[in-house]
Amino acid sequence: MSASDALAHRAHEEHRRSLRQHRELILNYFRAQKLLSSGVVEGLNNKAKVTMRRSYGFRTFRCLELALYHSFGKLPEPESTHEFF
Repeated sequence: MSASDALAHRAHEEHRRSLRQHRELILNYFRAQKLLSSGVVEGLNNKAKVTMRRSYGFRTFRCLELALYHSFGKLPEPESTHEFF
């Protein structure tokens, strides 16, 4: 057996061991395929990214945090948000 064959064999064995260790989790994915969707989580993640992109330049983390609360909760923005001093 050449060195490259031995390396390929070892990689194959590691792959098999990993599949065996995670067998139940992999099977759970197929069992619940149409019962669960990560679409809601992906949508929330996208909304958070857009809000953070729009809030670039806010001076404090608290302002970003409030922007996230308003976008997720659809809260009305206070009047002072758009006032310039």
